[in-house]
Amino acid sequence: MVIELVVGAFWAMLPAYVPNNAAVLAGGGAPIDGGRTWGSSRVLGDGKTWRGTLVGTLVGFALAFVCNAVAGSVEAALGIGLPRFSVLGAFGLAFGAMLGDIGASFLKRRTGRERGAAFPGLDQLDFVVGALALAALLDFAWFRGTFTLPVLGVVLVLTPILHVGTNIAAYYLGLKNEPW
Repeated sequence: MVIELVVGAFWAMLPAYVPNNAAVLAGGGAPIDGGRTWGSSRVLGDGKTWRGTLVGTLVGFALAFVCNAVAGSVEAALGIGLPRFSVLGAFGLAFGAMLGDIGASFLKRRTGRERGAAFPGLDQLDFVVGALALAALLDFAWFRGTFTLPVLGVVLVLTPILHVGTNIAAYYLGLKNEPW
């Protein structure tokens, strides 16, 4: 039961977990804020680009449908049930993850933090809040059936662990300048 809950929560969040990583790999391009400042700091910074946002969203959205296509085989192999993604739920998770990260960048600039500066808690859960909020807004019936309270609990515990682990790996692979 616990394994099924953890695997199901991880599966349900895959379209939200992947977009920011895809955005890093696709990085570069025009910054969303166009170089504008608010007060003495940038609105978002060079790390938030149109290309990264588009690629991240598309990769997360596409991943949801790959998951739907292979779910039956994975269920048979693991002997557990997995959630399926609706079109609006998938888009909400992927684009919402990107919006959550953009929102965190905005908050970091407002609190005087430079690009890449650590902001514990926000760094690990910004994209989760954005993903879950937009998915719930776009397809509440699907969201309610997929993200039960136990699943949400697992997501809130599992995500920071995965986030820290993948960021450390990306740092050592030279894909990120900081290990957070």
